[in-house]
Amino acid sequence: MVGLSGGVDSSVAALLLKRRGYQVTGLFMKNWEEDDSDSHCAAARDLEDVEAVCTELAIPLETANFSAEYWDNVFEHFLAEYAAGRTPNPDVLCNREIKFAAFLDHARDLGADGIATGHYAGIASSPASLSLIKAADQHKDQTYFLHSLNQVQLAATLFPLATLRKTEVRRIASAARLNTATKKDSTGLCFIGERPFREFLARFLPAQPGEIVDETGSLIGEHQGVVYYTIGQRQGLGIGGLRNSNGEPWFVADKDVARNRLVAVQGHDHPRLLANSLNAEQMHWIAGQPPATSFEATAKSRYRQPAQPCRVSVSADGAKTTVVFETPQRALTPGQSVVIYSGEHCLGGGVIEASSTT
Repeated sequence: MVGLSGGVDSSVAALLLKRRGYQVTGLFMKNWEEDDSDSHCAAARDLEDVEAVCTELAIPLETANFSAEYWDNVFEHFLAEYAAGRTPNPDVLCNREIKFAAFLDHARDLGADGIATGHYAGIASSPASLSLIKAADQHKDQTYFLHSLNQVQLAATLFPLATLRKTEVRRIASAARLNTATKKDSTGLCFIGERPFREFLARFLPAQPGEIVDETGSLIGEHQGVVYYTIGQRQGLGIGGLRNSNGEPWFVADKDVARNRLVAVQGHDHPRLLANSLNAEQMHWIAGQPPATSFEATAKSRYRQPAQPCRVSVSADGAKTTVVFETPQRALTPGQSVVIYSGEHCLGGGVIEASSTT
């Protein structure tokens, strides 16, 4: 059973599996209950595209509503993290709890042997375990968001796009005359869609305006609510024209939730935005355990960055790590994921708790 989102990647995943001789069924998941006035959620249009793809491929289509599971297992955590002043990554939880848990269970209930998605990632096997590996298209690789998958989930999953580049995926879709061939990639929140983020978050966490101060504590502006900002953010601060300012842009350096204050500093690489180590908790190791208690690796603290050389030290129970980078990293953000790699292999990851300069 292939998870079909209405995009080109999942469409081609289904096409490739059918060409390889698999008996393929599509599944369209609805995981967010929007009201009729919500113009930003394109679920209805996506379903139309999925129906057209299934018709073209001559495969059956199932639909499922996992909105309750999404709310309970993903969105409530998302809101709690923002309310605490952290910046969560809902795509990680969405993959673990919905796309590779609720979807997998539903597919098995319908008689499927396994599931497939249009993620850019690969799976390799060894006598000891299955490994999650980077996709051939390094610019599209999504192992960062898949680092919390376990051995059972990987064993039941196929990633047909592992060896393909995005340009090739679109070429295959075009040659097969799939209606999704030129469809724009989605960049919004997992299942919620593209929408003005602060406006959306304010529906659940009302605005609480407060002070923006510089690193000396001097008042330099007003924010609309600390929960709406993230470490390293430049846009939306509304600071400018200050006396004694050096003219460089301002960035969020700290969030004081208890006092409802933002601390801002000037300059993209201000020392308060840089750190060379972090502590992470809720570590998940794809193999079931870390490779050692201390080892050299590379790590990503955000999706788009290249993996950075580091040393990883793991607690006795494997649930916590300290990651020390060779070079200072910018805007290490509590609530975001740090993901550990050994070469092309994704070892796992966890949630950033704090960062420091050692």
